[in-house]
Amino acid sequence: LYTASPLRAEDAEEPPKPPPFDPAKQVGAMEPLGYFDPAGFCKVGDKEGFQNLRAAEIKHGRVAMMAALGAVAQHYIKFPGFESVPAGVGAVTTAPGTYGFAALFLLSGAMELAVWTQDPNKEAGDFGDPLSLGQYNEEF
Repeated sequence: LYTASPLRAEDAEEPPKPPPFDPAKQVGAMEPLGYFDPAGFCKVGDKEGFQNLRAAEIKHGRVAMMAALGAVAQHYIKFPGFESVPAGVGAVTTAPGTYGFAALFLLSGAMELAVWTQDPNKEAGDFGDPLSLGQYNEEF
């Protein structure tokens, strides 16, 4: 039976479904490295899981940059009341340094859970202009 006729359009099948979400085709997967997921965390079709992992990757990168800056700055900058705290990792085991670490831990946990939350309607890592500095552009 000839089915390619426009007269038989009502018998035609549904239009093809869009291809499933493919993490290997997202922004960031480019030459020369290509798509890098050796542990296989991102499955084809799991867009929500991919967005969650991408947001976590961006957030962890930002924390690492701040930690690197803090590791250099803490040698030169001392807050009032913490002058006797040694520089480096030993600061956590010294009495005033332990209190500062606990305060920093609680403050960063509160910021993580309440303020720096990812909006599911935005791209991963897009927090707009949280400090209203006027440097945010929709084209970013």
